[in-house]
Amino acid sequence: MEQRLNKVREKMQENQIDNFLVTKKENIRYLSNFTGTTGRILLTEKDNFFITDFRYLDQASKECQGFSIKEISSNFVDNFAEFLQSLNIKKMAFESKDINYKSYADFKEKLNLAELQPQEALLEELRLIKDKSELKKIRKAVAIADQGFEFLLDFIQSGRREKEIALELEFFMRKQGAEAKAFDFIVASDKRGALPHGVASNKVIEKGAFITIDFGCVYQGYHSDITRTIALGEVSDKHKEIYSVVLNAQQKVISEIKAGLSCVEADKIARDYIAAAGYEDNFGHGLGHGLGLEIHEGPRLSPTSDGILKAGMVVTDEPGIYISEFGGVRIEDDLLITEEGCEVLNSAPKELIVL
Repeated sequence: MEQRLNKVREKMQENQIDNFLVTKKENIRYLSNFTGTTGRILLTEKDNFFITDFRYLDQASKECQGFSIKEISSNFVDNFAEFLQSLNIKKMAFESKDINYKSYADFKEKLNLAELQPQEALLEELRLIKDKSELKKIRKAVAIADQGFEFLLDFIQSGRREKEIALELEFFMRKQGAEAKAFDFIVASDKRGALPHGVASNKVIEKGAFITIDFGCVYQGYHSDITRTIALGEVSDKHKEIYSVVLNAQQKVISEIKAGLSCVEADKIARDYIAAAGYEDNFGHGLGHGLGLEIHEGPRLSPTSDGILKAGMVVTDEPGIYISEFGGVRIEDDLLITEEGCEVLNSAPKELIVL
């Protein structure tokens, strides 16, 4: 954690920040390893303060190494104002994307500061590049998801409901060590496959259906995100054609993506391939997104993205084709960007599987 704190202070100096209040839960965990639900971090030029209430004092003292623990159990803004005054703090930066208007108004009225400095993404920029400990946790989260897919191949059968599949999958991954599901699982069969975010419904799975399953888990705070589309019984030639186009586009990204490529260029690899196959209007979302302490974080890979891919980033590669009243296909892996290319973190098979 010390190395991360040092990098934050370098960023603070670059942005002429003397004091920085961190409130976003993912950023708090990134800097302190705190896993509770109530906490804030105040970084000054020299000191690290972890602020929490009575319930989490013991937990914070164990998890937040290198921090001075400060208890504020009620009337946070009033007591925080007194704390800032005791430190002779006159200016403070805050995470403007995390603080709501009411909190900002209270800060402005009661903290008695000469200046409040909004910061949009100082810590998020640091979190773009994953260190060894983060990659170890992401790899484990991915491995659990891959095991989940193997479980699905034995569990899915005609007559099961989409929600039943999602529930059993979550239970299986928790038994493998996952602390939570990464998001509400997408299980979209038959025509519902045309819904890119077709969250599991009460629909019964029937023979001859394509089933798109988008899922992942959380392991020690870090996320995985995988999508596979499988067939239950023989499907049409049209289904097979779409599957082939999506798989080839997805693998083309794997063969060409690397550090130094822009996020727009990465998206374009799959988009151009799908367009050339005649499905330009059926791929309506971005190629992928960053993955880590949040299920969706930077960088974003889409036609409107900015930014350049760098070694150490973890991103998803998830092209898809969606045809209304017919169905759809999406295939997704998690990729670690390297100088030479990428490492595919998933091992779950991607060839068309017919159950």
